[in-house]
Amino acid sequence: MNETSQPTDLFLPLTRQSRRPLCAQVEDQLRRAIRSGVLVPGTRLPSTRDLATQLGISRGVVVNAYAQLGAEGYLLLRPRSRARISDFGGPRSTPAEVTLGDQRPRFDFRLGAPDVSRFPRTVWVRCLRTALLAMSNADLGYGDERGVERLRAALAEYLGRVRGVVADPERVVVTSGYLQAHSLVCRALASTGRKRIAFEDPSDAEPRVSAARAGLEVVPIGVDEAGLRIDELERAVVDAVVVTPAHQFPTGAVLAPARRAALLEWLRRRDAVAIEDDYDAEYRYDRSPVGALQGLDPDRVVYAGSASKTLAPALRIGWLVVPRRLLGSVANEKLLADRGTARIEQHAFAEFLDRGELDRHLRRMRTRYRRRRDALVCALADELPDATVEGIAAGLHAAVRLTDDDDETAILEEARRRRIALGTIQQFAIEPAGGPPTILLGYAQTPEATIRAGVAEFADMVRALRRRS
Repeated sequence: MNETSQPTDLFLPLTRQSRRPLCAQVEDQLRRAIRSGVLVPGTRLPSTRDLATQLGISRGVVVNAYAQLGAEGYLLLRPRSRARISDFGGPRSTPAEVTLGDQRPRFDFRLGAPDVSRFPRTVWVRCLRTALLAMSNADLGYGDERGVERLRAALAEYLGRVRGVVADPERVVVTSGYLQAHSLVCRALASTGRKRIAFEDPSDAEPRVSAARAGLEVVPIGVDEAGLRIDELERAVVDAVVVTPAHQFPTGAVLAPARRAALLEWLRRRDAVAIEDDYDAEYRYDRSPVGALQGLDPDRVVYAGSASKTLAPALRIGWLVVPRRLLGSVANEKLLADRGTARIEQHAFAEFLDRGELDRHLRRMRTRYRRRRDALVCALADELPDATVEGIAAGLHAAVRLTDDDDETAILEEARRRRIALGTIQQFAIEPAGGPPTILLGYAQTPEATIRAGVAEFADMVRALRRRS
């Protein structure tokens, strides 16, 4: 039997005496069921004909309702197939965000992952097949621990063209994601006698743990609207520093030109090393992103990136561009860690880069993410006008500063109760800082219509807490 002809019951109570049109009522009922988790991703809906028969309405009403929900991202619509509920934000959690146990969030503003539903599966399979068929028997062996030569050359070309990185393929090391890349460099630094490493405060917690496990003492350095505080770095006695200059995580600031120059001067004077985490620089929406810091001093800056934010975390491919004095130590640490990143996937990713598929994917996703960020900013302006969106128009999340009177702890507790998944600046802080609470709202995994509804719920929650206090 054809899938479209299989009958499925769906309870949607409609009110014919209502002033709201039947089409809008169908849309409202389906949206509510999807947001609340009654209809889970992958669920097949009745055909338009079957649902119209069940509800006693014309088929055109259902066709229009499905089309609208499809445009908003709630439904997946394919010819000759029944509509399905889309996966517009699956459960992904980190220790630094509101966790909801086993419950699916009603509104998912978690940060740290791209819209994996847009992963170019067909193109990836084609690249994987082409690469695998072209691989020799020798290519199926262990090979160079730094990575497949073709991929290192492709990365050197791409990073030089897109990010201004000075990237000799010999100095590129392919890793299993950013965290491993960071860990390899920290262990290499420790093996060469380095003792203390500075981190931006706030910053991602996992790399700090990785540095401590490598035997390095972690030293927090504050950030402000111009990025890393170089005056604090000058007073700290450290051998290395980890920075996110293109888009500070999580505040969203860009390292100001004067501070970039001061940081480079400090590196030369101290003979120190910087690890540049260029985690999402490809996503700048108001102008071209600033070039990589590494391009200004490739002998003292380690450049690190990955495919986790651009394609999907499951790909587990990252990369380093390493100064020559550290290359031997980093390559040896990679050898001891896992003898090399999965080589078949490396060949496929090289094919993907050489075909220009990453460039095409990023162009599509920049447009999509820009619309979602715009929807978030507009909704906040309408629903919570005293909130301020900080940082630049870039990345996959926004930092939203509330008022001095708002209580961050109460916001987190109420968000958990209402099943709104979000994060805060303080959850990424090394040392507690004063000031008003700043909420982190990720928008990469949620379509525009859901973003506006989620912001309305978030604003209602904040207003309710203000009235209560």
